[in-house]
Amino acid sequence: MSEGAEQYWYNLSTGQVEASSRKGQGKDVMGPYPTRAAAQQALESARARTEAWDEEDRRWKDGD
Repeated sequence: MSEGAEQYWYNLSTGQVEASSRKGQGKDVMGPYPTRAAAQQALESARARTEAWDEEDRRWKDGD
């Protein structure tokens, strides 16, 4: 990402996307994301990653 480019954050408390210039408290946000659209998908992206990690753990434990 180029210097000075806007970054976006998903605010867990409000459910809103925020630009870096208006970002809330660090404990309340996920990010940064390069686009507003990516930030809007923050929870879905996190869910998908967690499911993939859980499946990887299951396979490792089962010896697959």
